[in-house]
Amino acid sequence: MKNDVRIYADPTSLALAAADFITELAAACMAARGAFNIALSGGSTPRALYGVLASRGAQINWSGWHCFWGDERCVPPDHDDSCYRMAREALLDHVAIPDSQVHRIPGELTPPDAASSYEQVLREFFKGEWPRFDLILLGMGDDAHTASLFPETAALDRHDSWVTANYAPTAIQPNRITLTIPAINATANILFLAAGSSKAAPLHQVIDGARNPRHLPAQFIQPAAGSLTWMIDQPAAALLQTKR
Repeated sequence: MKNDVRIYADPTSLALAAADFITELAAACMAARGAFNIALSGGSTPRALYGVLASRGAQINWSGWHCFWGDERCVPPDHDDSCYRMAREALLDHVAIPDSQVHRIPGELTPPDAASSYEQVLREFFKGEWPRFDLILLGMGDDAHTASLFPETAALDRHDSWVTANYAPTAIQPNRITLTIPAINATANILFLAAGSSKAAPLHQVIDGARNPRHLPAQFIQPAAGSLTWMIDQPAAALLQTKR
């Protein structure tokens, strides 16, 4: 699949463009069926995006939004490292999404129980062989991990479930819960966000380099019947062979 790579001058321009992308997609989904489901991401770049979305307030019809997460650290929801907490403080506390439509990963449980509980929530919401999110937001770490799919970890081999626990010894909060590769690839739209010079080398490897997805897990993300878009800033794009 050809990568749709969109480059912006700086993180602010990137956040604004990503907010436009999501606003337009959400409006189309709401018009079509009165609902929009999105899997949120942690990290500094999504935080800036969430701030832009929150600032739009009444410009967006939030009533049909259902918010999920692509991954979570195994921490309580009020922990400083919680992806849910970040999204709540940056976005959810400021917009009119009903609490019943916010579906967090219960990171306070044991990893197996958290994965099982979240998979049950997804299976009750999505009726099908795999979940079909309207949009999954993804970031990419300096080691080319995405969601909590870290290089050479056990989660890369899980193809029989939607959600799995994963242990990533190099990560902050190494016990993680993550969507599996086939669950992510079943989505309708995937949006990768990457900003900063530390992302330049892994981004170059993922997009321009030889295929080695066990070492570069972001390469596993190829939606079977959907779109894949990268939004990155100029420092992150510095090493790309072809400027798109």
